[in-house]
Amino acid sequence: MPESVDDQAEEPREQAAEPPQGEPETGAWPGELMRLAERDVFVRTSDHAGGRAAPHGRNVYLHGLAGSSTNWTELMGLLGEEFPGAAVDLPGFGESPAPADGDYRLDAQAECVVDLISRGGRPVNLVGNSMGGSLAVRIAAEHPELVRTLVLVSPALPDLYPRLVPYQMTSALVPVIGPAVFARMQSRPPEVRVQGTFDATYFDPAAVPMRRVREALRAEQAREALSYANVATLKTLRSLVAEYLRRGPRGLWRQAAEVRCPAMLVYARHDKFIHPRMAVRAARTFSKGHLVLLSKAGHVAMMERPDVLAERIRPFLRDAARLEPGAVHRIT
Repeated sequence: MPESVDDQAEEPREQAAEPPQGEPETGAWPGELMRLAERDVFVRTSDHAGGRAAPHGRNVYLHGLAGSSTNWTELMGLLGEEFPGAAVDLPGFGESPAPADGDYRLDAQAECVVDLISRGGRPVNLVGNSMGGSLAVRIAAEHPELVRTLVLVSPALPDLYPRLVPYQMTSALVPVIGPAVFARMQSRPPEVRVQGTFDATYFDPAAVPMRRVREALRAEQAREALSYANVATLKTLRSLVAEYLRRGPRGLWRQAAEVRCPAMLVYARHDKFIHPRMAVRAARTFSKGHLVLLSKAGHVAMMERPDVLAERIRPFLRDAARLEPGAVHRIT
């Protein structure tokens, strides 16, 4: 496998990009509720180009378990001038209500995203984090005509020996007692839950911008009032575990091997959920994979190091069809 190693000098930590001028206090991009695959789905959009054609395709962003479209705020802003984007709140998360049929399977989520992409009439650059990465892989494998490129940030591809699985999360999967365990986890004060999330997903939680902290706290407090919040998270977690255990032609690693579009694979040394060793397997599995290794990032690099990630994504999306697969970029 050809390898070009890009080692950069030690650099100071950068603050996350501030929201663009004119955006609401939260910095979140505007959005609307859409009817996708018979479900109500909230979609945020960034279009600096004012509706003009995007020669290198538009981006569609997919968040991870218990995340939302606002996870992509900074990256959407940095890329939006050249790559207008749409970030989805998957059913039951963010501003999207629970699906009426209670279906939180990966396939049900994929139907919504496929509907959204199909309406655009052109293939997109599909960008996914964690569970959103799993979702992106399935869509790219089963609907190759809809996906121009993949950008996978700490994708949740099956690993039976993950780096960190909190015992509470494991207990929450147990039938009968699971909902009670999960409810107890969620009964902690929202400030504690928010800090716990940053501690688990960031390399340096102390560097989280205060705007981000306030936004996360408001979202957590709002979610407390939703009767379906715990059910949505628990059912989605169970569906993801089911995908980890799936065998046969629709197993996620099998589908990853079927992806024919260029794929940028972003892994982080300090990711507490996705072990960096999975980067090696991913690089060997995706036929047109381009590996980016971040030494100073955790599970949500698009939130923690959006500037660095944007610098790598731009040339990849511009030149994906001409890039030699197999390159490895190590970034401090």
